[in-house]
Amino acid sequence: MPKAGNFFADLPDASEGEATQILAAFPGARVERIVSLGQASPPGFWYDQAWTEWVVVLSGGAGLLIEGEDAPRALRPGDFLEIPAHVRHRVEWTEAGQPTIWLAVHGERIPA
Repeated sequence: MPKAGNFFADLPDASEGEATQILAAFPGARVERIVSLGQASPPGFWYDQAWTEWVVVLSGGAGLLIEGEDAPRALRPGDFLEIPAHVRHRVEWTEAGQPTIWLAVHGERIPA
């Protein structure tokens, strides 16, 4: 049976920590909704994932720092970023006054 829902319905309370929900999983890919509310990566922590991640901010805002870049990239609604495997990155900030809602797709990059 087909699965359906509303991406913005039943948002978790992210005031105590970022909330991640897997919305779909397929061979080679996972789709998540991430809700942040003022969270950032811990000092000195870097994500270093063995897979490609594609993210888009649908509401709120965030600063994502890619290792080797001088400043974080400010992501606002509609902004997306593909992060190749093993590209170290961290979340410098997310908005504290409203939820930042991300759509993240994790998986192997398949050439277009």
